[in-house]
Amino acid sequence: MNEDITRKHAGRSSPRAIARATGVFFFLTLALGVFAQAFISDRLIVWGNAAVTAENITTHRGLYTSGLTAYLVEMVCNVTMTALFYVLLKPAGPSLSLVALCIGLVGCTIKTVARAFYAAPLFLLGKHAFHALTPDAVNELSLALLVVNNRAAGIALSFFGFNTLLVGWLMLKSTFLPRVLGVLGIVCGLGWLTFLWPPLGARVFMVLALFALLASLATIFWMLVFGVNEPKWFERERASAG
Repeated sequence: MNEDITRKHAGRSSPRAIARATGVFFFLTLALGVFAQAFISDRLIVWGNAAVTAENITTHRGLYTSGLTAYLVEMVCNVTMTALFYVLLKPAGPSLSLVALCIGLVGCTIKTVARAFYAAPLFLLGKHAFHALTPDAVNELSLALLVVNNRAAGIALSFFGFNTLLVGWLMLKSTFLPRVLGVLGIVCGLGWLTFLWPPLGARVFMVLALFALLASLATIFWMLVFGVNEPKWFERERASAG
């Protein structure tokens, strides 16, 4: 039976290959985000001290710019991962997977737009700064724009919460992926939904981030090593088409 399925779907992308590509882009999204946030932004941005933050950015301009690049490539990988999850989970629920795709892309759009505020200090603190503003005013404005970037990224997390919740539910009912991955996704999604009330999300962020990191690594590992159960995937695809 497995050989018949393989011959029937010859020439199409293998679901296992799609799962592994999803794992690759999931890993890149995670790695780039952690790198840009933990090793660049958290080192250079000093919340509450605009002068020190401005000095850090101008002194380490190349490092700060590399953080912006990492954030942008992260979002390209995130969009790709979101689309691949749609293809992978479509047999488990075509309509629900489409809703998850749309919500995930909205989150990616918001977070990408937020990075324009992250880039703004590079222009404000450049050699051709605005002469109508005092240096202190430019420093304060730069830090204010970084705060907007941070808050907008938090808004994006609430959309990712809905997306992750739906993806987790689809995994749970899929039969071609372990149910535990679905449970982890649902818990992560509910956690990110705390950013619907930003003060609550900010308060519990570190706990959420640690749990999401572990859950993401578990999902990435399974996608890269095992992929999906292809016979069950094709079975669900035929059932959803019928």
